[in-house]
Amino acid sequence: MTAVAMAELWRGGMLESTHLGHAVICDGSGQIVEAWGNPARVIFPRSSCKMMQALPLVESGAADAAGLTGAQLALSCASHQGAALHVNAVRDWLAALGLGEADLRCGSHEPYDKAERNRLIKTDDSPCQFHNNCSGKHAGMLTYTRHIGAGPDYVDPGHPLQRAILEAFEATTGETSHGFGIDGCSAPNFACTVEGLARAMAFFAAAPESGTARERAAHRLTRAMASFPEFVAGEGRACTILMREMGGRVAIKTGAEAVFVAILPEKQLGIALKIEDGNSRASEAAIAALLQRCGVLSPEAAARYTHAAQRNCRGFVTGHVQLAPGFPV
Repeated sequence: MTAVAMAELWRGGMLESTHLGHAVICDGSGQIVEAWGNPARVIFPRSSCKMMQALPLVESGAADAAGLTGAQLALSCASHQGAALHVNAVRDWLAALGLGEADLRCGSHEPYDKAERNRLIKTDDSPCQFHNNCSGKHAGMLTYTRHIGAGPDYVDPGHPLQRAILEAFEATTGETSHGFGIDGCSAPNFACTVEGLARAMAFFAAAPESGTARERAAHRLTRAMASFPEFVAGEGRACTILMREMGGRVAIKTGAEAVFVAILPEKQLGIALKIEDGNSRASEAAIAALLQRCGVLSPEAAARYTHAAQRNCRGFVTGHVQLAPGFPV
């Protein structure tokens, strides 16, 4: 099976680009409900799997031992903007553990948040690791590492934390990982199929509040993400906007190279998709369409991404993104 057309870019009345991809919806038993393209396509889930990487943090008792809040659990699953909200939250989290910026292993980059970036420029300050969009995930990793008394190089693939993450990853995807790559934040990113990623999201969706330690952890992480969408991404980001639109009923997460997942507890469904060319305008359109198809997102809210105007530097509408014919129906 090959990738299918999911989204198109039109300009001047002409089709300019077509984005191909794969998508799978799984139910609570891990079975495929619907699929487009090739469910067996092996991908790096990138940041879309952060809730899976956070499972050891919660199921080990490390989160409770550190007194983590729902907002902090959401931040442990985040690809945040590096806004003051996020930077201060990570700084305070680590300070409460007796740790600091130097303990992080994610590296630094300019914040995506314009206000914080402008503040750095005006004060002649430099970005630090707190600004890294993965610093919340790394704060969670440090929390677990401190809890079990492991060494400081927690991003090493052989570290006890990464072994625990791999075990959780393989258990929830129902697959032996196809290997790993090193993510932008220096942590290992384990590979799986699109089907496996959807199966893992369905596990999160169906996880009861009173169950095994892993099920309870999945339940808590899902609700934390849905309850604190501003910590998962940030203002103007699709994850935050769409979760707000769905009123805390659904947790969604994007990943680099146009991966997107969704956890639908009320429906006990998990969604995963990958756009072949790595373009996020297409992954945002596709996830919005699938959320609408599942009955958890209104057509009006989905249209922000499924009928998205493209504007130039003067604000003129130059084209639009739309769903490809036949997707997802």
